[in-house]
Amino acid sequence: MVVAAVVINGCDGADSFDRSSSRVRPTIVVEHGAFTDASGWDAVVGRLRRRGYDVLAPANPLRGVAPDAAYLRSVLKTIEVPIVLVGHSYGGAVITNAAVGVPNVKALVYIAAVAPKEGESQMDIFARFPGSLLGPSTIVERKFPGGVDQYVKVGSFRDVFSADLPAGEVATAAATQRPLAKVAGSAKSGPPAWRTIPTWFMVATEDHAIPPAAERFMAKRAHAHTVEVKSSHTVMLSHPGAVTKLILAAARDTGG
Repeated sequence: MVVAAVVINGCDGADSFDRSSSRVRPTIVVEHGAFTDASGWDAVVGRLRRRGYDVLAPANPLRGVAPDAAYLRSVLKTIEVPIVLVGHSYGGAVITNAAVGVPNVKALVYIAAVAPKEGESQMDIFARFPGSLLGPSTIVERKFPGGVDQYVKVGSFRDVFSADLPAGEVATAAATQRPLAKVAGSAKSGPPAWRTIPTWFMVATEDHAIPPAAERFMAKRAHAHTVEVKSSHTVMLSHPGAVTKLILAAARDTGG
């Protein structure tokens, strides 16, 4: 069942969580997407740790869905307690594949993310739901041995990713972005973990990277518990409280 709700301006709501519970809490694993790195989760990680959770934010290689998912799966298999697995943007495609065959993953949380079905690529989703500002006018390509990397042009980064963040933060993010291999955008997904694992989804209604209509469609298709927040694509930076609140909801559902 899809549970629709609206999160207002990043309200945390974490104080209602029961600190006295003796049940084993899950480890929360957060996966970043393209054109950023794990530091994008810093504000969310801090909030979760203050709530008593162990959190991992592994680096996403950004080389392609299959190898990136294989790497993340290798990390997940080292965790012996229940896992809440969170993905932002392209990281959603990675968690969709990485969680398959990992029984400790008890919940998936998509944050303004891609949640593909089997045989579907990120480019397929963008073709079905036009409106993304990611494209030839905003992307610069740089060859590396064996392939081509894609970066968001520095002058386009604010409009595409982070229109609601201070200019200084956006400039730093643009300068330190990690590229996505071009082949990753057309890579087809395998069987999706969201078919068998309870799923939560945050739609960023002012997203210029992944069209909000695409996010709503993917959330509905995954039968996700869905919330919406008025935010740019980098919602974990502009509304970390709202993101934390959704992750805590998923954690509660695991019994932790």
